[in-house]
Amino acid sequence: MTADEHENEHRTEPGFVVVTTTHETEDLARTLASEAVRERLAACAQVYPVRSVYWWEGEVQDAGEWRIDLKTRAGLADRLGAFLTERHAYETPEVIAVPVVAGSPGYLAWVTAETAAP
Repeated sequence: MTADEHENEHRTEPGFVVVTTTHETEDLARTLASEAVRERLAACAQVYPVRSVYWWEGEVQDAGEWRIDLKTRAGLADRLGAFLTERHAYETPEVIAVPVVAGSPGYLAWVTAETAAP
């Protein structure tokens, strides 16, 4: 196996993901983030203001929102996505998972430990 094949082999099954969603207020975003971490579906979450521009109901919308980035194991992505969708007020919430292709070993070990069943 060549070095490129070996590298690609490890990238096909990411061990970790960042799951992103948004919410309309900081309080709702912080509550959702806290609930996901409390349930150990994510090790941590960052909540920060963003400006979203998007099509909705035939018009371009421009709105302030609060973005939540949740760090978790790839094996929890579907459960975390369902958890976020069930508790979300939006009709069609953004819930996407982006693979982590690299990270510090200590941090990734911490994510693993914090998302394990207590």
